[in-house]
Amino acid sequence: MDAHYLEFLGMLVRWLHIIAGVAWIGSSFYFIWLDNSLDAPAPGSDAAKKGVGGELWAVHGGGFYNPQKYLVAPAALPEKLHWFKWEAYTTWLSGTALLVLVYWLKAGTMMIDGNVMALTPLKAVGIGAASMVGSWFIYDLLCRSPLGKREGLLGLVVFVLLGALACGLSRLLGGRAMFIHVGTAIGTIMAANVFFIIIPGQKRMVAAMRAGQTPNPADGKRAKQRSVHNTYFTLPVLFIMISNHYASTYAHAWNWAILVLMMAAGAVIRHFFNRKHKGVYAWPYPVLGAALLVVVAWWTQPRVVELPPVEGEVTFNRVRAIVGQHCIQCHSPQPTFPGYTQPQAGVLLHTPADLVQNAPRLYQQVIVTRIMPLGNLTKMTEQERAVLAAWVQAGAQMEP
Repeated sequence: MDAHYLEFLGMLVRWLHIIAGVAWIGSSFYFIWLDNSLDAPAPGSDAAKKGVGGELWAVHGGGFYNPQKYLVAPAALPEKLHWFKWEAYTTWLSGTALLVLVYWLKAGTMMIDGNVMALTPLKAVGIGAASMVGSWFIYDLLCRSPLGKREGLLGLVVFVLLGALACGLSRLLGGRAMFIHVGTAIGTIMAANVFFIIIPGQKRMVAAMRAGQTPNPADGKRAKQRSVHNTYFTLPVLFIMISNHYASTYAHAWNWAILVLMMAAGAVIRHFFNRKHKGVYAWPYPVLGAALLVVVAWWTQPRVVELPPVEGEVTFNRVRAIVGQHCIQCHSPQPTFPGYTQPQAGVLLHTPADLVQNAPRLYQQVIVTRIMPLGNLTKMTEQERAVLAAWVQAGAQMEP
């Protein structure tokens, strides 16, 4: 029963994470679009006299809107200000809670791969936590350094360091855990940008206005820089959020390079939209993004590892014995694997008919991607994999 409530809690946290993420990403995309779409007011106009640096007219939901952005701040602070921060905080807090529930509390199965490195659960969790915190400190130091004034070079250095993080984690953690911890590292950077840079800067500007002083324009520039960085991080993070459904990426022998290519594709596609909203020619960027995705599609196509020759006759009873030893714990109506209350991915293998029906999926996960058994905790041998492969390739038939 405890496992059921833990699983249900994970579902609710995941739901909250998606809701908060949609709100945060939506507002981020909107304000970046708004900044890129503003037109300077006419010289001598009322807006220009008020210190408006850009404005636009828009229509939505049957109404007309006229957003304006001031060069620094309005002459008088309005009584009511809308702040955008809880979307970011809720996304990070719910995502971290989900990380703990799904990965850290099950580190032995969800983070550790004995074929990569033999770690204790505590060490695996420590590596994951260090990747999140360390990534923020390194990124923030780079932004505060002289490199922070050269946006293009800064972006390239940050991207290379994220690739190095993926490569390093791929040599310590299982593929799925590596993907998700690169994602949480990026997500931590994004949320920390809001918490430590953007919101404090805005608070200082508001405090200066209330004290009758002129706000420091550096706060606005710094906040704008981090907001732009966050929008480039968004598409890579969204891919990582869904990647655990696609074993061909995280279970690949070069999984870290696959992740780097996918992150690059997301970043250049996002750059296309940023430039397009400014009215700048940008079509080479989606072409480059599409080309990177084609490379990933080709690189991740199934390539079956060569298996040893099958020893003995391949019978259905032999296949059922292998599945019973290595798969039934998770793929039966009432799983016996600790923490599972439902068959994983809805796949049942406990009856002959279910085994035959799901033979293609068994082949994909056990022979092609080799992500099952999970972490190979049951120590399935290459000879057993060869027996299963031979049975599926021969038509996956039940014996009379």
